[in-house]
Amino acid sequence: MAVPIVRTVSDLRKTVAGWRTEGFTVGLVPTMGALHEGHLSLIRAGLARTDRVIVTLFVNPKQFNNPEDLAAYPRTEGSDATKLAVAGAHLLYAPNAEEIYPEGFSTTVSVAGASEGMEGSFRPGHFEGVATVVAKLFLQSGAGFAFFGEKDFQQLQVVRRMARDLDIPIEVVACPTVREADGLAMSSRNVYLTPAERALAPRLAAILFGAAEKLAAGAEAGPLLAASKDALGRAGFGKVEYIELRSEASLASLTRASEPARLLAAVWLGEVRLIDNVAVAAQPANLVANRPGS
Repeated sequence: MAVPIVRTVSDLRKTVAGWRTEGFTVGLVPTMGALHEGHLSLIRAGLARTDRVIVTLFVNPKQFNNPEDLAAYPRTEGSDATKLAVAGAHLLYAPNAEEIYPEGFSTTVSVAGASEGMEGSFRPGHFEGVATVVAKLFLQSGAGFAFFGEKDFQQLQVVRRMARDLDIPIEVVACPTVREADGLAMSSRNVYLTPAERALAPRLAAILFGAAEKLAAGAEAGPLLAASKDALGRAGFGKVEYIELRSEASLASLTRASEPARLLAAVWLGEVRLIDNVAVAAQPANLVANRPGS
């Protein structure tokens, strides 16, 4: 059975209003299409938590700072719709750019703090585009829950802060990063890796997990991050844009894993930019207290 598709805000709201009258809870999975198992895992999370799941498909021009990247982004609505039907999604919302950004549109949502550094530094304007379109999708759908993957961890925190600050009545649910069997985080851009690059790509996750284990054991971040950057270069990666230890809650920079943290990185492999992050458990309190010089 095909998944129903709506393309206008009015049709979306009409469908959701009907669900509401039946007492159904509604979940939202925002995507830009080119769906893979990571996206499908978000749908399953939504089905486990809500009665009806909407998947949005909109390649958002406002979050691309490189026009060539926007033009090259894969657009596969037909196959995406088939995957959604198999996954059990209840509705696909696939608006065009004019529906999201009608003539005269002049509002931008900007989130300070969480959007600064890392992706915010290397992709100027990206998070303004993300926050703006996600705010619109939240308000257009009226969903009570939204499901986001932890792979884009900084984005997840930007979206959470935006919804909280604007009093949008929606719960943002974080879902674990889905990885290939060899550890590579799933991404729509992985299809652009050459066979040789694809064989090398899992080293990013391996290096991050290895560093995270040492950080959790009490290692100082500075020397370990420098060593990890060198290891990525020796493994064959190109430019390492960043590799940073940040607070999981606030995204503040950390010198040690003194609280639950994330180790985040962005690197180039050929023509493909890869991002990934892994959780770092906080050091036991006694280990922090007994550290030399404390």
